[in-house]
Amino acid sequence: MDKILEAVVMSSYPNNVKQGLVRRVIEAAKQPMDSEQCWSMLELSTKLYLTGDTKYKREVGKEVLEVYGHYHPEEFEEFFNVRFLLSLLQEGYGPLGKRSHYVLDYIQLGLQFVLDSPSANSIFSLLRIEVLRKVCERPSPKQCAKISRLLTQHPQCIPTGKHQLLFCQQLIRCIGQFQCASEGEEEIMEFLEQVNKVSGLLQRIWRTQSSAILPSLKELFTIISSTEEQEAPSNALASVVQFVPLELMDGIIRNLTNDDSITDVQMMMAIGRMIDWVSWPLGKNIDKWIIALLKGLAAVKKFSILIEVTLSKIEKVFSKLLYPIVREGALSVLQYMLLSFQHSHEAFHLLLPHIPRLVASLKKEDSNSATSSLEQLAELIHCMFFRFPGFPDLYEPVLEAVKALPIPNEDRIKHLLGQNAWTSQKNELACFYPRLASKSETGKIGLINLGNTCYMNSIIQSLFMASDFRHSVLNLTEGNSQPLMTKLQWLFAFLEHSQRPAISPESFLSASWPPWFTPGAQQDCSEYLKYLLDRLHEEEKTGKRIYQKLKESSLMSQAVEHRYLNKTLIEKMFGGKMMTKIRCLKCLNVSSREEAFTDLSLAFPPSDRNVCGSTSILPVEEIGPQFIEPPENAGQLMGSPWIQRKVPMPSDHAAPSVSVETLGFQEPGQATNPIRGNDVGVDAAKDPLSTSGEQACPPKDSRSVPDLINYFLSPERLTAENKYHCEKCASLQDAEKVAELTEGPHYLILTLLRFSFDPRTMKRKKILDNVSIPVVLKLPILAAPEETEEVCRRGKDGAVPGSGFMTVVYDLCSVVVHSGISSESGHYYCYSRECTDILPHGQPRDGVPKPASDKQLDFEIQWYLFNDTRVSFSSFESVSNVTSFFPKDTAYVLFYRQRPGRQSCLLHEALAEAGRLHGEPSLHKDLMEAISKDNILFLQEQEKEARNRAAYISALPKSPLWWRDLDRDKDDDSSSGGCSPAAGGGGSGSFHGLVF
Repeated sequence: MDKILEAVVMSSYPNNVKQGLVRRVIEAAKQPMDSEQCWSMLELSTKLYLTGDTKYKREVGKEVLEVYGHYHPEEFEEFFNVRFLLSLLQEGYGPLGKRSHYVLDYIQLGLQFVLDSPSANSIFSLLRIEVLRKVCERPSPKQCAKISRLLTQHPQCIPTGKHQLLFCQQLIRCIGQFQCASEGEEEIMEFLEQVNKVSGLLQRIWRTQSSAILPSLKELFTIISSTEEQEAPSNALASVVQFVPLELMDGIIRNLTNDDSITDVQMMMAIGRMIDWVSWPLGKNIDKWIIALLKGLAAVKKFSILIEVTLSKIEKVFSKLLYPIVREGALSVLQYMLLSFQHSHEAFHLLLPHIPRLVASLKKEDSNSATSSLEQLAELIHCMFFRFPGFPDLYEPVLEAVKALPIPNEDRIKHLLGQNAWTSQKNELACFYPRLASKSETGKIGLINLGNTCYMNSIIQSLFMASDFRHSVLNLTEGNSQPLMTKLQWLFAFLEHSQRPAISPESFLSASWPPWFTPGAQQDCSEYLKYLLDRLHEEEKTGKRIYQKLKESSLMSQAVEHRYLNKTLIEKMFGGKMMTKIRCLKCLNVSSREEAFTDLSLAFPPSDRNVCGSTSILPVEEIGPQFIEPPENAGQLMGSPWIQRKVPMPSDHAAPSVSVETLGFQEPGQATNPIRGNDVGVDAAKDPLSTSGEQACPPKDSRSVPDLINYFLSPERLTAENKYHCEKCASLQDAEKVAELTEGPHYLILTLLRFSFDPRTMKRKKILDNVSIPVVLKLPILAAPEETEEVCRRGKDGAVPGSGFMTVVYDLCSVVVHSGISSESGHYYCYSRECTDILPHGQPRDGVPKPASDKQLDFEIQWYLFNDTRVSFSSFESVSNVTSFFPKDTAYVLFYRQRPGRQSCLLHEALAEAGRLHGEPSLHKDLMEAISKDNILFLQEQEKEARNRAAYISALPKSPLWWRDLDRDKDDDSSSGGCSPAAGGGGSGSFHGLVF
């Protein structure tokens, strides 16, 4: 039968006659036949498929192979064996010099018939090795695409383990050498399809093995950063980057820009080649990666690289606006390059001769893409006009070209310029401080890192943003005999009035340095904060008191006046009090002790501890952007955690007291859910019985700040080795200890105890649990009955006559974040905002709070991110989500500011009165003169830096001009403006010029 088939296929009969005869042979092949005949037919069909010189012969070979694979599986499996496949892959098929190009297609065809055979695993093992060898030989784009199709259809053949990582890296090497051999559009489209097949295989591998992503990207960076004399890598590498998940972007860029092993020349080469990727059509997110790396370089102050790359590449990026297929990405990159290049007009002026021609081309194109791009380009041009005025002769032709296009208003221009400034990025800080043109658009000033001093910088910025404390420090009089407080005053004054983008806190560091800290080593910011506040407190307490400008309130009783006026500034701002009670479970005798505190250290409950139920004194509420109204239901408050509560049995959970509740954020129109995630809602809080443990608990690794406060305030059982010595019983007894807050601080500092000692490693390890942070917190404060009734009568807070506790409301104002896995390493930065009283001075007679203005809502207050020298705008969303994106970046120290209420009313009123009388704090003469002199010095430094910049020599040669694309677009009827839809891809072979 094989002879008949071969004779028919090789005959000169017309194809329709041949097809009828072939069909009969194929039908006969479906019948049972001996093994020898099957082998003969399989050999013939293999020969036709692999060496057939016409498409018809290959199709016949394919049909026969499929029939025998389906109807004679045993013979097919015997024929399609490992030795035969190894021979095909290593030696090829056909005469020497004319080896078949269809071996991979043949193997892909045959695999489907042996998937369930005993030899399948052996075949897969062979192919896993052979595809890796093939890729290492740098096959053509067409052969790489065939390998990708084979592995995509049969993922069992993808190399595994270390070989898989090597396979990904070698595949990227292959893509880096891809070149399209023809300028025809059909060939280019085929080439693009082949590249997408190969990069799609990488995407498939990365989806199943995410650990291969970073090593693959490292290989890609090695390729594009190579400075050896060789041909530039293919722009097809852009197809690899488009499949990297965007959520990895910040971490990858941060690691890349902070890698000291990468030289400036290598980084310059890499970013330059990445910018060339804007030419790659249909690439997704390429512009995002380019801009992210540019921002990353700005964040680490690599301005020399940014300047050189911008000047050498901006013209090429601008020329790609001619092509609709890459226009959107090119425009995004161009916008960032121009808007961030604010120190000099040089980059913008390089484009001036070409702008009128491009505008004319886009107008002629008359498409939605062209119209949108024209409007954005005009906005960009007006921003440059605003930033670099004084060149009317140069700007006149450009202004004429864009005169019919919309003009942005000044606020929009300032926003765009501020948003893209090099001085306000969110990436890791470089270890050096360059000369910057001006402070960031936020108006805030950064602090220079003096060698692992980010722990101090984040604490200082948090204290500075505590506006009440800052104003009190700045109001210090000269000669107050408090040396450390005076140094803090000077530091705050420079942060407030300096023209520098960042200042050095060296003097304050040396004065506030804890003696046990190791110079140059990372330290615990919480430990530093406690030491600093204690030093400031003790310094004033020993007799060197701060001048008190705040006048006593007429409402003060003598006792309250004595208690208030005898406090130090640290006690007034950060001091609170706590009552610790221990009850003997035998005689029920209660002993108590009151202690002062400046921060609450919140431990994490054990993993088996239920923190969902009510375990503390009073509901702590997390509140959205709204005003707090006094609770109407007295049932939400209870007098004591020991009132009407059974003595817990050893097998019970901790006995419930009044819970620390949270009030979650709620979208408009969303139904109220009393229990949401790890929060206990308002409705649940109103009923003490509903907080006894019947709630749905969040996952064990899900925590919230109120959960930790619940745990802190919950009763603790003292048994076994921890038994309490009861004086009444005169012996060790089981007891229960509980903490109650008796005085809330003006600024509440919460430290999340994330570092614990691991006896196995003899190191402090970090608890990386994500903790949700409420923007507004209600804290339970134990109050004397007469105080409670007085406050209730005045309509303040959440007190109820006869209850022992009342609610004090706190607004979140700073979050210090630790990035890393150990207290001895990592990095600190902080989010901060300036909290002021939301309610107007005084309370309305009807007791109903009224907003002072819409802008006083919680979410209207601007957040800032302080990261050493870098200060940028941020948001509460960023604060809330930081750990979700970066698991090692966790909230560590929180600052809350108390709203006007029972305990704080006197201080709030005094601060408000001082603000009305004095306005902004006035600094003494010596301090003002020092700041003025330093600002003049900074201006002189800027002038010197400008002169030095002119002498900068690039490490790389300038790129040639890229205006062949624009020059092709002559102002005549035969051209349609590049690759416009009307032109069907453009004339003069310009599509090839686009891609390559």
